Amino acid sequence: MIERIPTGIYGFDDLVEGGFPQGRTVLVSGGPGAGKTIFGMQYLYRGAMEFNEPGVFVTLDERPELIRQDMSRFGWDLSKVEKKGTLALIDASSARAGFPSEERFKIPETTLDVDRLLLRIMQVSDQIGAKRLVIDSVVGLAAHMDNVSEIRRTILKINYMLMRSNLTALITSEIPEQGLGSGPTQFSKFGVEEYVSDGVITLHYLGMGAADTRTLFIRKMRGTKHEEDILPMHITPKGIVVSKPDDKMRF
Repeated sequence: MIERIPTGIYGFDDLVEGGFPQGRTVLVSGGPGAGKTIFGMQYLYRGAMEFNEPGVFVTLDERPELIRQDMSRFGWDLSKVEKKGTLALIDASSARAGFPSEERFKIPETTLDVDRLLLRIMQVSDQIGAKRLVIDSVVGLAAHMDNVSEIRRTILKINYMLMRSNLTALITSEIPEQGLGSGPTQFSKFGVEEYVSDGVITLHYLGMGAADTRTLFIRKMRGTKHEEDILPMHITPKGIVVSKPDDKMRF
């Protein structure tokens, strides 16, 4: 029987038989502003606060202090959870830019090396007893690489490491917004992430002023009978809420 990890995303677990399969890797892809970072941090924050599962957030795109500020709008005091030792933010964004970091968990300000990053993730995960991991994002990790073949080898290496770690992990990836009839659907930036991941979730955001629309689609979830419709998604004062089309908002 497959054990399930409750995601902490309101309304989502009912769509995937109670949560993510334990020890698997799930890709969360979407365009700019779709909610990928919020999705990942909500998974970690509620995991630490409500399900007693410590987590590690690896940021390659945004500075940790800005993430803390942004997430405070949902009432999530990340610094408090970090002090408790149930959440760790690894700053890899400064290393990407070649600057030093004052964060407790960081990558030295040299060329971002994948093996060094993976080693650091394992060290920090062991230190806090992590059960959950978010890498945000694979696009940031691949920014310094020369070709797609190298990027794909790196993604395969990350997936292999995660398979052996028993962490239940989310990896975010950027895709362009795609309208109906705009051509083949993309589920990842480099065309390989969706094949090595156990699950694929795509978030879409159509910014139209007062008619802004956000949706979520579960492309696959191995070992799981999942919802196959494109569903409404809302970013509320309490975080992300996923609902079926006929559901009423409760947050």
